[in-house]
Amino acid sequence: MKSKHGFETSRERSQLMRKIRSKDTGPEKALRKLLWNAGIRYRKNVKKLPGSPDLVIQKHRVAIFIDGEFWHGHNWEDKKQKLKTNKEYWIPKIEKNIVRDQATNHKLEYLGYKVLRFWQHEIEQNPAMCYLKVMQAIEK
Repeated sequence: MKSKHGFETSRERSQLMRKIRSKDTGPEKALRKLLWNAGIRYRKNVKKLPGSPDLVIQKHRVAIFIDGEFWHGHNWEDKKQKLKTNKEYWIPKIEKNIVRDQATNHKLEYLGYKVLRFWQHEIEQNPAMCYLKVMQAIEK
């Protein structure tokens, strides 16, 4: 089966990719619960701000992103060497995502926001540490 991008993909792979969520992921929900229980109020997926941050604590001008490791290029130099299929598609796509994330950070900082980015695995493995980083950003 050919994808709209012109490369071969199996039906099974296509089904798996469809299930990947971009909003309300488990790590997002975990961090939101910690913040809510601490009395920190936020907005989700604020489209009026560059990059549509996953969470925005407007009162303290903090923008929070929870990035998936693959999509946002965690350990990218190592991982791109290990790609087995569709390298010609994935390498430029992920590298554009990395550049876009950096540009988004600069735009938000220019607007006066503190930008926090967490990898999904950081929240999954140590949500308390991520929560503390948010609290530190609020206190500054």
